[in-house]
Amino acid sequence: MSVFDERINRFDTHSVKWDHTDTIFEKENLLPMWVADMDFRAPQAVIDALTKRIQHGIFGYSMPTEDTKGAVQSWLSRRHNWSIEQDWIVFTPGVVPALSAAVNTYTNKGEKVVIQSPVYYPFRDMVEKSEREVVDNPLIKENGKYAMDFDDLETKLKDPEVTMLLLCNPHNPVGRVWKEDELRQLAELCLANDVLVVSDDIHFDLIFKGYEHTLLSTLSEEIAANTITCIAPSKTFNLAGMQLSTIIIPDEKKREQFNVYMGKLGLFAPSPFGIIAVEAAYTHGEKWLEELMEYLQGNLSYLTQFINEHLPEIEVIEPEGTYLVWLDFSNLSMTHEELEQFVQEEAKLALDEGYIFGEGGKGFERINIACPRSVLQEGLERLEKALKSK
Repeated sequence: MSVFDERINRFDTHSVKWDHTDTIFEKENLLPMWVADMDFRAPQAVIDALTKRIQHGIFGYSMPTEDTKGAVQSWLSRRHNWSIEQDWIVFTPGVVPALSAAVNTYTNKGEKVVIQSPVYYPFRDMVEKSEREVVDNPLIKENGKYAMDFDDLETKLKDPEVTMLLLCNPHNPVGRVWKEDELRQLAELCLANDVLVVSDDIHFDLIFKGYEHTLLSTLSEEIAANTITCIAPSKTFNLAGMQLSTIIIPDEKKREQFNVYMGKLGLFAPSPFGIIAVEAAYTHGEKWLEELMEYLQGNLSYLTQFINEHLPEIEVIEPEGTYLVWLDFSNLSMTHEELEQFVQEEAKLALDEGYIFGEGGKGFERINIACPRSVLQEGLERLEKALKSK
């Protein structure tokens, strides 16, 4: 039995996923398989480091140190073949706040920002709430996989009012891990049109066998100077609540501009627990991560086999990375409103509705498989029972 098989009661822990699902979905007794956090304990080394810090008993203002940045440096070098300078690092209380900060730092009101839908919904939210215009470069679905539409992208990047592109790599929710040639083509188009790339690589450690993640900034110094890279241990080690992400900005001028904006927000002293967690996870979490990926690979195989055998009406868009799986329900010929009602009221599941990721998400659902296999089995059996009773 794997340590990841343990079903841990998360109720009464202020968990968004478990304590607040009924309120958020306005339904009772839903099995939560939606928001992107895992139902697994963090690595023991992280728990031990946090316990030691708590036992100290004083929780005053804290600042990351060279050791914190060094842990990030070492992780990127070991796991992603990217050597960075400590000066390039800026810490933020999450990747979504960093996306907002980047939009507000590097673009002006009324300018345009490209996203590639269906995509993580805060991309659109952060752009629109910052009074910028979203330009959509929709992904193309072919033979069960998604690809970028480079002809459409090139046309849209030529608009002088387009000044930024938000890249999701690995892509949430469709699960693509973009290949080096795809990334290079995107980067060169952005350079040619003076469009800054903000790359959200938060799932970059969660890559399935047979695939390899490439950080855009590793392709060339010129591309790195035109890229803001956003990473965090939050998805990798289930530390989202620690609220500490790493933003890597090699270009000095861009980094100074970002820091000025963050200073305006008064964000200067992260939680001591976030600092400790980052250091412990990146220093001691590698073996745990490898065991996690084996378990997630097993969960993905279980889900794929179950759906193929029992729910052939549903198409699994097999992910290359992340623990989020994009399910195509379009063969059921339901409107997105009918599908939402079916999943929640008949299957009694809380999934992420596809339409929230953009127009191309209608008819889809996103399921989180980072849970004990027994939970995954229960969720799929609920779905099977609901479909058979229709």
